[in-house]
Amino acid sequence: MRVPSASRAAVAGPVVAALVALCISGCGASAVTRSKAATDGPVTTTTTTTTTPLPGAGKPQLIIGDMNFTEQFVLGELYAEALGAQGYSVQLNSNIGPTSVTLAALADGQLDMYPEYLGAWDYDIAHHRGAFRTGAAAYEAGQEYAATHNLTLLNPTPFSDTDAIAVTVAYAEQHHLRSIGDLRRVAAGLAFGGPPQFEQSNPGLPSVEQVYGFAPAGYTPLDIGAQYTELDDGSIQAADVDTTDGQLASGDYTVLRDPRNVFGWGQAVPVVSTKVLDEEGPEFAETINNVDALLSLSAIRWLNAEVDVAHRDPASVAREFLETHGLIPPGSSS
Repeated sequence: MRVPSASRAAVAGPVVAALVALCISGCGASAVTRSKAATDGPVTTTTTTTTTPLPGAGKPQLIIGDMNFTEQFVLGELYAEALGAQGYSVQLNSNIGPTSVTLAALADGQLDMYPEYLGAWDYDIAHHRGAFRTGAAAYEAGQEYAATHNLTLLNPTPFSDTDAIAVTVAYAEQHHLRSIGDLRRVAAGLAFGGPPQFEQSNPGLPSVEQVYGFAPAGYTPLDIGAQYTELDDGSIQAADVDTTDGQLASGDYTVLRDPRNVFGWGQAVPVVSTKVLDEEGPEFAETINNVDALLSLSAIRWLNAEVDVAHRDPASVAREFLETHGLIPPGSSS
């Protein structure tokens, strides 16, 4: 029913009062506004949304380091991108230098976190000399040492980056090779290749010879990465590789099992100052752990292959991976 113009003022008062009462009782974040110039016009409702700040907002800037090779570049970018999406301010410092420099930088606050490898941490830094039967035991020992130096190891990655011995799939099938010990059957004619240091270092070829009881017929020193070309053309039949090499994502090679665990444990473990861990809040560690949980052996091989084989930028590869797995918003990739 239309209201006569003479009665509008009488109706407007109760309507406003009713609306105000309704807002007070249940509007919450909504506010009711009326235009002074159009008191008799329609009521306009405006909703104000409260934005929850990201967990990293306002926290001290983080300095994350990585070492000077592809996998470390990828890890550094993964951590920096994931933390940035949570509001943390991150500076990425690539090629952080030798261990002595890195640990000193952690101690004096010039560096907040970097990814190390469990075997290197236990043997080169914590100076454990015994072998660990399981990765869990190796991690526990590393964590105990870290705690005595005001450091914390975050969760280890599912992948383990260690030396390994690889052959082509065709060679493995021809000679029924599954583990390193199987090479005893072909040792008399086995041409082996790898970096020069592998021939003399432990763990390296001497460890393999001692534990598995065979020595190859010959050893060819090769630049890192060249062993795959040599395997492909038959110049060598077996090679020292890293378990996470991008070339292994092709499926053309068989990595022989190491049941005696000659090459130890190589999970990546982010090393962080305990002081920084406290300052940045629990979401900081949670973010890093969420990234690491995604890094299966096949995932890290794919990431490394995208950089080393496809020649893509590590930052772009990291963003694509995190977007695909829902850890950063879509549209971040360039």
